[in-house]
Amino acid sequence: MAYRDRWKAEIAEMRRVLATFALKEECKWGKPTYTLDGKNVVILQGFKEYFALGFFQGALLKDPKKLLVQLGKTQVGRVMKFTSVREIGAQASTIKAYVREAMAAERAGLRVESKPVNLPLPDELKERFRQEPRLKIAFEALTPGRQRSYLYHFADAKQAATRIARIEKAMPGIFSGKGFLERPKR
Repeated sequence: MAYRDRWKAEIAEMRRVLATFALKEECKWGKPTYTLDGKNVVILQGFKEYFALGFFQGALLKDPKKLLVQLGKTQVGRVMKFTSVREIGAQASTIKAYVREAMAAERAGLRVESKPVNLPLPDELKERFRQEPRLKIAFEALTPGRQRSYLYHFADAKQAATRIARIEKAMPGIFSGKGFLERPKR
């Protein structure tokens, strides 16, 4: 987990809070993840500025105290942010209420209806597909999520030259079937 040492006390406190539930702690993605009947419910995450309790189906929760935050472009997941052990202790009953609700949603098999995200292909990518049809075939073979990860990355560039450079740099990952975040860093 990123910043594990920085949030050591907060991790221990959150584990104490979550120990009251019939959840199984597993290590997934290098992070303590709590499951119910093999389904992910919550995950502990360390960030530079805060520690978070992530809810995999957080968009389903009522959130009466407006504590859940949507990170990035995710449609379903939500997190509660904390910066101290004291804060976790003070909100323990609220945390438990949210976790109980998340467990009930999981038991009921509730899922957020994901809306398809149709991102336009940048002109530079269309041109590269025309020049190299193998790239188009490899790109279309990627899962929709992997395609989106590249499209977000390409679209974030404001200049055509930057988009072209990003496409070139991404090509090995696309050809190997990896998403943008799965590519080895250079």
